[in-house]
Amino acid sequence: MSYLKKPEWAWQPADRVTHVHHWVKQEGEADVVLFGAPLSRSSISASAASEYPEAFRKMWKGFAAYNLDERIDLTTVSVRDAGDVAMHTTNIKESHRRIEESVEGLADSKLTCMIGGDHSTTACAVRGVKKAFSGERIGILQLDTHLDVRDPKELGPANGTPIRQLIDGETVRGEDVVNIGLHGYFNTKELVEYADQNGIRMVTMREARKAGLTETIRTAVQSLEHVDRIYATIDMDVLDISVAPGVPASTPGGMKSEELFEALLEIGKTEKVRHIDFVCLDPQKDDHVAATVKTGVYAWLQFMTGVAMRSSTS
Repeated sequence: MSYLKKPEWAWQPADRVTHVHHWVKQEGEADVVLFGAPLSRSSISASAASEYPEAFRKMWKGFAAYNLDERIDLTTVSVRDAGDVAMHTTNIKESHRRIEESVEGLADSKLTCMIGGDHSTTACAVRGVKKAFSGERIGILQLDTHLDVRDPKELGPANGTPIRQLIDGETVRGEDVVNIGLHGYFNTKELVEYADQNGIRMVTMREARKAGLTETIRTAVQSLEHVDRIYATIDMDVLDISVAPGVPASTPGGMKSEELFEALLEIGKTEKVRHIDFVCLDPQKDDHVAATVKTGVYAWLQFMTGVAMRSSTS
């Protein structure tokens, strides 16, 4: 049974492709398969991140399918919107199961991109990838202010637990997780100790800024050279609160938007990155000009620019 349903919002196809809403198609084979996981009932903070996939699509009209900075035509990469995973109205575990099953079915695509939803959806997606490639070792490249290793025995499968779910469930190894963007006072000593004990590599914002975001990503990828594929998860709360009003758990001291864009360009260039998600963006909390939603679309397009650059250099 397929739980992927056509999105509530979709643009009509056009003969002349100039903008993102012309470029992303609804059917056929594609280099990148995009889909939504509109779930946020599992969020620790009150969140309407479930509304982000629709807001994300609606914003496409404001972005050209061309990157002026890099002189890259994004239409050289084909993208198919597979729709949204149909969520159960009240049963979070059933919704998680549907995400896992849907990702397992999509995982053999050249590249998958999930638009969340809260961060609990990442654990489901990675389990789906693992089921599709049971003999492979999966690395996690995480951009996040938080470790997300809180105990699911206490919280259930909430958005603060996905990395611990994956490690304790032996889906990934702790030493195969790199978290970039940690800073300040937003992870307890107990959680940091869990990360240390399990070999999670933690790169603080201070360290990332000192090295530069491009070099930080390159070093992280090098540390994951032993894995078969990398799943990148982008929690939008990695952004500083001043540039991310539409993120429930954004904090002072986080990434500037241009730092996130720089990191995502490098992640997009990385051949071993076969899966990515963007999570925890709440359109209801955004400002009157939808600054955070626009930032989220820009972030995805930076990743897609990197993907386009893979083919141009291969």
